[in-house]
Amino acid sequence: MKLKAAFLDFATLGPAIDTAPLEQHVEVSYYPVTPPAEIGARLAGCAVAIVNKARLSAEMITAARELKLIVLAATGTDNVDIECALRRGIAVANIRDYCTPSVVQHVLALILALTQQCTRYDALVRGGAWSRSDTFALFDYPFRELAGRALGIVGYGNLGRGVARAAECLGLRVLIAARPGAATEPGDGRVPFAQMLAEADIVSLHCPLTPATRHLIGRQELSRMKREALLINTARGALIDSAALLAALGEGVIGGSAARGGATEPDLDAAHCLGRSGVAPAGRRASRREHRELLGWRHPATCGLGADSVPVARGTHSDPDDLPRGHLDHSVTTRCGH
Repeated sequence: MKLKAAFLDFATLGPAIDTAPLEQHVEVSYYPVTPPAEIGARLAGCAVAIVNKARLSAEMITAARELKLIVLAATGTDNVDIECALRRGIAVANIRDYCTPSVVQHVLALILALTQQCTRYDALVRGGAWSRSDTFALFDYPFRELAGRALGIVGYGNLGRGVARAAECLGLRVLIAARPGAATEPGDGRVPFAQMLAEADIVSLHCPLTPATRHLIGRQELSRMKREALLINTARGALIDSAALLAALGEGVIGGSAARGGATEPDLDAAHCLGRSGVAPAGRRASRREHRELLGWRHPATCGLGADSVPVARGTHSDPDDLPRGHLDHSVTTRCGH
């Protein structure tokens, strides 16, 4: 007999998703979205909860008496109370490595958008500025060559490494940041966090959101960056203090920023930033093919649901070395991770 499962926010995966691999293993009910007040009823009698962006609080997890497994159809895990789940013996699995090429490509696209001013020049050309120019040349917005500039990477897991490899192909010099406050060791290839902020022309964030990394970039950190520096965030929005970023952009403290969003989605501070200094919200999505791969998960019997299994937390896209000390038990996943 198949275990009962509820996919609480299936619509967040987008259209044309092949669910056949999932349905080979569980009897699943699909809900486009689920308001918080309805989560308890929809998880009643279910052994498996599947979520992408829906939040599962400690109270919700405790109320789901038959729950044995929480599957995150994404990499981020801060929308689930991992500590509560593990205390109750509920296995938790996220998706690792399923969209690394897409994220790397997106990071480069954001960097190029900010340094080459493509959208602004496109608007000028479409408006007839180029054809009206006596010199057939436009110099309205400055653009920068990337070769020889420094890219600081915070979080050197699979994503950070992927971005570093791609950036080096463009001639960027990569600075790998140590954890804030952590001492660097000879030969580890890392530089102190504060030094990275001061030297980098571009800073790209790829670390998980934890209590230790919330508002990792605030007013003080922004003030240490170069005046023309760019800040890229394709990780969780709350890594950056949105209010501090808005002020820094308005005051010209840094040159620009591109981010996936703010501390919440949608984030009004991030929306306000759109009108200031070229901040571009950046969604983090996988292709349909990648979502199909995401749904090709293993049978629940192999996902830590056996009597002899114990949920074992592991790292996500970040290396354990990139997680704050003492936080490994909060990150995820169990042996069900892909």
